[in-house]
Amino acid sequence: MSGLIFVSVGTAEEISHLDAVNVHEAKTHLSRLLERVEAGEEIVIARAGKPIARLVPLEPAPPRRLFGRNRGKIWMSEDFDEPLPWQTFPGFPPT
Repeated sequence: MSGLIFVSVGTAEEISHLDAVNVHEAKTHLSRLLERVEAGEEIVIARAGKPIARLVPLEPAPPRRLFGRNRGKIWMSEDFDEPLPWQTFPGFPPT
């Protein structure tokens, strides 16, 4: 996913405490802003002084599942899929 920029929209109240840059500055200094975002900072982008977007670092990808890690820990009866005896369910089937 390199080369993609994710911008999340937020309300003015949510982002009022963050540093804001205008759209022109964001376009001119995008590389520098991305370095700051990589360092964990959130950047607000404003148009005409009004916050319109937030540049945030991506969350780390979840760890990959390890198939087979429970091998030998789970046991299943050979007849697990056999029909259960009718005595298990009193009153069924209806007579």
